[in-house]
Amino acid sequence: MKLKQILYKLLFPVIGLGALAWFLIRVIPKPSRATYPCMRVAYPVASGFVIYLLGLAASAFAMGKVKEHWKNSRYWATVGFLTTALVVGFFTFQADKPAVYADTVNENTTINPANVPIGVAKGILPGRVVWVHNPDAVNQDCDISSWYLPENINQTAVDQMLSSALHSVTSQTTDSAAWVAVFKYHNTTRGKGAVNYVKGEKIFIKINATSAYQYNSSDLSTISNVSETSVAPVLAVLRQLVNVVGVAQSDIYIGDPMKHIYKHLYDVWHSEFHNVHYLDYSYSTLGREKVVPSSTAIIHYSDHGTILRNNGFDMSHPGTTPIYNDHLYSIFENAEYMINIPMLKGHKRAGMTMFAKNHFGSHTRGDASHLHNGLMAPWEMENGVSRSGYGLYRVQVDLMSHALLGKKNLIYIMDALWATDYELDQPIKWEMPPFNTAYMSSMFVSLDPVAIESVGYDFLRSEFTVARGAGTYVQMNGVDDYLHQAADSLNWPSGIKYDPDSTGVHVASLGVHEHWNNATDKQYTRNLNPATGTGIELIETEQTTGVAERENTPEYFRLYSNYPNPFNPSTTIAYSLPERSSVVVTIYDIQGRQIKSYTFSAQSAGYQRIVWNGTNEWGNSISSGVYVYRVRASSLENTKIFDKSAKMVLLK
Repeated sequence: MKLKQILYKLLFPVIGLGALAWFLIRVIPKPSRATYPCMRVAYPVASGFVIYLLGLAASAFAMGKVKEHWKNSRYWATVGFLTTALVVGFFTFQADKPAVYADTVNENTTINPANVPIGVAKGILPGRVVWVHNPDAVNQDCDISSWYLPENINQTAVDQMLSSALHSVTSQTTDSAAWVAVFKYHNTTRGKGAVNYVKGEKIFIKINATSAYQYNSSDLSTISNVSETSVAPVLAVLRQLVNVVGVAQSDIYIGDPMKHIYKHLYDVWHSEFHNVHYLDYSYSTLGREKVVPSSTAIIHYSDHGTILRNNGFDMSHPGTTPIYNDHLYSIFENAEYMINIPMLKGHKRAGMTMFAKNHFGSHTRGDASHLHNGLMAPWEMENGVSRSGYGLYRVQVDLMSHALLGKKNLIYIMDALWATDYELDQPIKWEMPPFNTAYMSSMFVSLDPVAIESVGYDFLRSEFTVARGAGTYVQMNGVDDYLHQAADSLNWPSGIKYDPDSTGVHVASLGVHEHWNNATDKQYTRNLNPATGTGIELIETEQTTGVAERENTPEYFRLYSNYPNPFNPSTTIAYSLPERSSVVVTIYDIQGRQIKSYTFSAQSAGYQRIVWNGTNEWGNSISSGVYVYRVRASSLENTKIFDKSAKMVLLK
């Protein structure tokens, strides 16, 4: 028997009593807490302790009867009660075995039900993932063979989506304040202190462009069925960095180092931002710059050559040459920050691909075939080799935790405008609500790398089922194994200690992983229990621009429903103006008392918004309740006055 098992047995009465007391104190006032992760851990110990006490009592009672019947020469009864005492005693002392915890996984199954988070949530608002959906952001009736062309995307709508997401993920009311909060949070996590962006620091925007084999080609039809980072989210980020943060164009780099940049992307970005560095794998003409391999930037894979092999895309047999590390490009060293912008989609080998998988194009080899053995379905799968299930080495964890890759990532911005079933397919219209047979037309933003991929996984696995009739790679057993491991080291495989920087310091929790309650409500623990939830908070923002508003000139005044609603701690109040107007936005409590107001002497026609963070005029937080917001606009060009109100709910 191991020492820790002996200690557990000796201390079991104390541990059991504590677990029972903790469970009763937490659950009796609020029974729903029984589903919390800490309660799922406490329950097996507490219930074992109750069985232990009952067994001791029953055993003591039986031994008392043994003594009584022996004195009265009732030997058969004595034998019966003695047997009872021994059997009960045996099972009593089995109750003090260490508990099997709620989140245990093995290669075949996962005990990870809805709303049971694992890991430590990250972010200014821990675990928050912002989902902005605007069906008008893409051309829903486009010729899908040319979905990628700029004319099929409403750039103004995408700019607004990113701005709204930045406000929500930081709980700030302006783009500028949001970026200050992002930089200060990120630099704090890296041990630099709560410092803002410093002029001269370089930023690398990592895109997904693995199909870009043809240099300067604008015709994606030559690459059959691909879906990669689209033009609009990157342009929106460029506008924010240059026009809001104040980053010099010459300090910004864009590319997927292993490949080229397509012409349709370059032309749009370069036409507005001439001095940005556009990286290319092998050319330094037509405005591109050739990437430079680094001799010192190295990622050390934590399987130590036991899993990853160099098979050169040979699907006939596993590779034989162990792969221990890879060199990266110098841009990862020289850039102080990185913004990784992948497209949300399934994947034939990994099950799904987002931020972690996007770094398969960050090393200096000619291809990433050697990394596929660290995925669910390696190239040898066609010959019966599979790595499905849980508790196996996953290369994504090394990529997510590396100092120059995951740890330099400033903010997680995911392109879900054209999200699809897997990497070698064109965008697909989604059937689940609220898409209802339309392109996803969404954007996800977070400061928690595990949470945002967990949310992406829930969307993919809920949409691309067998009944859906599209690619179902996301349904493979163990697709989220790497998220389990990134969230909590208790889920690491035996013999694996993730340390991709080879520092001797093993990776701590990178974020929180959780499944939503269902695909209709899409709620996580912080949505269901804002005060006590420890997992993910999914903030949904629904934006509808309409045909007239696409040109930023709506035909009439419109007040939108605030989002989210109910909310905590902030909500966005949005409206559209048909002409230049002075605007007053006022918030009242249910008794009609004024709480806060915003006055704008002149706002241009088009979509406008403010973010209210649940405070009064003096900056003090207010209590939960029903509130009314009123938007009164007076045209500066004529005598028209627009005045509308709506209700919202603050929940704390």
